[in-house]
Amino acid sequence: MAKAKKQTTRGRKQDRARVAGGQKYEVGYEATKTGRSASAVKKAVKKVGSSRKKVERKLAR
Repeated sequence: MAKAKKQTTRGRKQDRARVAGGQKYEVGYEATKTGRSASAVKKAVKKVGSSRKKVERKLAR
């Protein structure tokens, strides 16, 4: 049997860099974090894309 490869953090970092607008828990997390509504987070994701930095910048305005 082949030995399992060592797990890296690359996948987790890539996942944390994005906001999945269709995932209720991710939208809720961002809404709580920024103090905005879930619908505002979804609109921001549609407007600027799924990049977490861009979404947070849009919500900060």
